Amino acid sequence: MTETQVKKGHPKGLYLLFLTEMWERFSYYGMRGILILYLTKSYLEGGLGIDAQTASLIYGFFTGFVYFTPLIGGWLADKYLGQRHSITIGGIIMMCGQLALFSLNTQSGLYVGLFLLIIGNGFFKPNISTLVGGLYADGDPKRDSAFSIFYMGINLGALIAPIIVGILTDDIFSTRDAAGKIISYGYKYGFLAAAVGMFFGQITYNTLAKKYLGDLGLKPQGKVTKNDTNSDVDTNVPLTKNEKQRVAVIFIYFFFAIFFFAGFEQAGSSLSLYTDKFIDRNVNLPFIGEYNIPTSLFQSVNPFFIVVLAPIFAYFWNSKLGQKLTTPLKMGLGMIILGVGFFFMLGAVAERGGDIADVTIKASIWWLILTYLVHTIGELCLSPVGLSVVTKLAPPKLASLLMGVWLMASFIANIVGGFLASTVETLGAGKIFLYISLFVIICGVLMIALNKVLVKMMHGVR
Repeated sequence: MTETQVKKGHPKGLYLLFLTEMWERFSYYGMRGILILYLTKSYLEGGLGIDAQTASLIYGFFTGFVYFTPLIGGWLADKYLGQRHSITIGGIIMMCGQLALFSLNTQSGLYVGLFLLIIGNGFFKPNISTLVGGLYADGDPKRDSAFSIFYMGINLGALIAPIIVGILTDDIFSTRDAAGKIISYGYKYGFLAAAVGMFFGQITYNTLAKKYLGDLGLKPQGKVTKNDTNSDVDTNVPLTKNEKQRVAVIFIYFFFAIFFFAGFEQAGSSLSLYTDKFIDRNVNLPFIGEYNIPTSLFQSVNPFFIVVLAPIFAYFWNSKLGQKLTTPLKMGLGMIILGVGFFFMLGAVAERGGDIADVTIKASIWWLILTYLVHTIGELCLSPVGLSVVTKLAPPKLASLLMGVWLMASFIANIVGGFLASTVETLGAGKIFLYISLFVIICGVLMIALNKVLVKMMHGVR
């Protein structure tokens, strides 16, 4: 319990971390929304001219390593830096990465920018989630609700970014021919917008952290000893049997989360490429008329649903019924729901007559929107719940390190997802969507079957 804790409702520090993460996610998802398109479009179109298979692998390895470095960043924060300083270091490095992508429109510039983003995220990602958990006392039932609110902040940034970046790249800074067709996209200005978002986030955080977070996260937990009267954490005491079993549960959740995120992260790779080629993006808008929706704007559909649904989930998890649901049940249902979501993409494939190469035959936009809606429901059952349960199960001296372990599930998942996306050209989108769907549903059923065993190993944490 910190000095900023309040008896009723949520502490104000939660909303500061909400805003900080919102701007960081604005930066990341703004860049991610155009990355696969930037890689695959030709030089004349403002891209790098990389073939779709190689681009999918680059995308997968980048988004994977973004979630690997938090393991190192979490350890450095626990041992040497503290969470607060790590967040500032990470934010500045990520802003430099976005500026590199903006100013160096070459493959060398691409790798420099992506490398800086990977390193910066390692410092930022595990530590801000750990700070959220640190705002609440052990056993506080508001913690799951808090992470749903925090998750809404993440996705508010992810909602706004692709819209702004899509307008910049496809409308304001694009070049068109006499017929109005885009011949070159302004992708570099999308990266610039992402850098500006990161800048706003760091200004907000560093200006208000002292006021709303107090001393939370300033001192590295790994340097605290039993002689430190300002903390009840003794890093020299070995883990108890109960703590070891709780840590083991984190690794079990980590294993299942790999398969969830390998399917979920198709949104930025195979689903994005499929949308660009085979989804009918022409709509009639009031006062505008016919408008071809930029592909990157569809990256806002998932976060839009999260912003709408997260308050409902936050309320439900805090209700009597919601508190009766254990973490394995929530996460197992999330996996099953994700698998069901891919059924709608199979509908899109069927509407086109199968995996045919003719890009003039389009599928309805509603298949894609329904996929994102169902995937969002699955995500809200698993991802924020996973963040919350790690902060409950992790021993305090290993809090950021084990948050890094949880995030590493996305490291492996994104690389696996990149390989899956790279096989679409050879196997066909329909087969890939079907295989992913069936596999994650089986994993979800298995997790629900392990409910009693996992609850017992969690020793009172639900």
